[in-house]
Amino acid sequence: MENKLHDYRKSYEKASLIRENLNENPFQQFREWFYDVEKSGGVDEANAMSVSTVGKDGFPKSRIVLLKSYDENGFVFYTNYESEKGEALLNHPKTCLTFFWPNIERQVIIKGVAEKVPEQVSDNYFSSRPKGSQLGALVSNQSSVIENRKVLEDELKSLEEKYAGKDIQRPDNWGGFLVRPVSIEFWQGRPNRLHDRFLFTKTENDLDWKIERLAP
Repeated sequence: MENKLHDYRKSYEKASLIRENLNENPFQQFREWFYDVEKSGGVDEANAMSVSTVGKDGFPKSRIVLLKSYDENGFVFYTNYESEKGEALLNHPKTCLTFFWPNIERQVIIKGVAEKVPEQVSDNYFSSRPKGSQLGALVSNQSSVIENRKVLEDELKSLEEKYAGKDIQRPDNWGGFLVRPVSIEFWQGRPNRLHDRFLFTKTENDLDWKIERLAP
């Protein structure tokens, strides 16, 4: 049965993006847009992003994770290193992060190379998490096949008893990835699909950024 979606159309008219208003530093431009999302409301998790990887089967796969920090070095998120996502990044570290903020009609696409953050950074973040989230990291062998949900619930109950009143140490197979960008694209929706797109690309000296406007 064919399901036509031809009439799903929207005119993007909330803002524009011109070269004169573009920050020369893509991290500062990202920060400005991120704050705009927070101030405008309408997005439950402004830090939600798609992470795309290439798996052992050769297929690309995208999933939503939460950005936990960023600076001039790159963008950081946390996961199980032995999950499908974790193993894909360790085997093929080139990745793509995508943010879509429909409330302000903007998108950011980041191509980069992932690497593990230092263990102390992962330790610090893990210790800041709620205890339930810490236990969840221990319970789940992420991406592995399980018989049913009861397996998870029983293991969680067991760990809650084991760690009652005790600190929980970060498991070795769980931690952060830093994605060092090689390009960052800023997309602003515009009427008639004539969207504004600006691409920042790292130059050969790895210090400066080349800025180009792209056709929509």
